[in-house]
This record gives sequence, C-alpha cells and structure tokens, in this order.
Amino acid sequence: MSVVAASRSEFTKQFSTSMWWILAIVLVAYVGFTAAVLAFALAASTTGAIGGDGPSLPADRISPLLYSVGTAVGYVFPLLIGTLMVTTEFRHKTLTPTFLATPRRGTVLWAKVVVGIVVGALFGVIGVIASVGPAAAFLVGYGLDTDFSSADTWALLGRMLIAYVLWVVIGIGVGALVRNQVGAVVGVLVFTQFLEPVARAAAAFVEQIEPIVRYLPGAASDALVGASIFTLSAGPGGGTGDPLEWWAGGLVLLAYAVVALVLGYITSWRRDVS
Repeated sequence: MSVVAASRSEFTKQFSTSMWWILAIVLVAYVGFTAAVLAFALAASTTGAIGGDGPSLPADRISPLLYSVGTAVGYVFPLLIGTLMVTTEFRHKTLTPTFLATPRRGTVLWAKVVVGIVVGALFGVIGVIASVGPAAAFLVGYGLDTDFSSADTWALLGRMLIAYVLWVVIGIGVGALVRNQVGAVVGVLVFTQFLEPVARAAAAFVEQIEPIVRYLPGAASDALVGASIFTLSAGPGGGTGDPLEWWAGGLVLLAYAVVALVLGYITSWRRDVS
C-alpha cells in the first residue's frame, strides 16, 4: 500500500472518533479564557484603567504577547493529539490489522505524519482564532491597536501554525516511542506543565542554565513564534539571555520531531504488537 492510500486510511481513523473535536473544544476554552484574562489585565494596566502596580508594557508589545498565547500555553494540545494518534492504536490493538494491510511499517508511520501535518494545521487555525479573537476584542475595547495592518503580526500568526504542525509530529514520535498510552500522556503533561516551566523560571535567576533551557522544546517553540507571555517574568529585557532567532527555534523544534520519530521507529515501531 502506498503512502497516499495509507494516509486515506489514517484520515478515516483520525476523524471518525471524537478525540480530535473534544481536544479542539478544550483547546478553545483553555486558550480563549487565558487570552481574555491576560488581555484584560494588560490592556487595562497599560491604559491606566485599573490602579495598582501591574505590568505596563509598550502598546506595540501587547498584541504579539496576547496572540502568542495560542502556542505559549496551547502547544500541549497538538502534542497530546499527536501522541494519542499512535498510542490509541497500541491500546486498542488496531495497529494489528493496519500492519497486516500495510506490512511496510515505515509507510504507516509516514502516513501518520502526513495526517498529523493536516491535523496540526487545523488545530493551529483553531488555536490562533481562540487567542486572537478575545485578545483583539479587549484591545479594541481599550482603544489599543490590534496591529492587524502589520505584516509582522501575520508572520507571527503563520509561525504559530508551523509550531502547531511540528508539535503534532513530535507527539507522533513520542507515541511511537512510548507505547503505553497512560505513560505517554502523563509524561507529556509532566514535562510540559511542570518540568520545563520550572526550568524556564529557574533560568530567570540562574544565568548558568539559560543557554541550555532555551533549547528546550517549549522555549524553542516560543522562539519560533517570536513572542510569549513567559517573557513577562524574565525581567525588563524579556529574557535572561539572547533568545534564539525564529528560524533557529524552528530548526530546534524540527530536530526534536525528527529525533522522536527516528527513535520511535527504531526502538518500538518495528517490534511486535502484542
């Protein structure tokens, strides 16, 4: 069976279950709520509508920070769906008939990557809308510029889509590497919601670890996008050191995807499905 035929089969499997749209709904709720709260706080503080000593940023920095919420906090969703695309098949033993129909397992993995790219782009559009919609509404409400007339804004949104695609592919590699669905999902959540955030927070105070931390996948993703709310806590300069260029961040994230896929294929994908 060719990659095209295998991809059609993978599309059917992916969109015939409720997994993708449930995660999409949670993505919209989580990212939308986060973007709305941050937009209210930053816009109101910057315009002086609320008192206190909250963060006051230059007006031209607010929109990129708010729009990038879709990737800064939402990247776990494409990572999860990529992981579930593979581990669900291990869990329910549906890979057995798949490998019988397509004995060349590399073809099956490539088909999953093809479908993952499409799913990543779809989730990217959903994530961008979820963050940009409420953020732009608050900016307009407080008389601030949405920066939709700037080419830099549209370039940032385009890079957000690329980040979503790469995160899904990384998830596919993680799923191929860690067959157990519970173990894979727990590992993803622990790393993305605890280990890396703690490491990035520590890098704001421990200069020696900053050169390492900026090559972590979440930091590379933020570098690719070009903005992140996590830079708010990194001091006046927006970081503890020189951030990666956007293209370098993209290459680092791509490297994670390639390494995860290759390791998953070598160590796990070719083993028998029990």
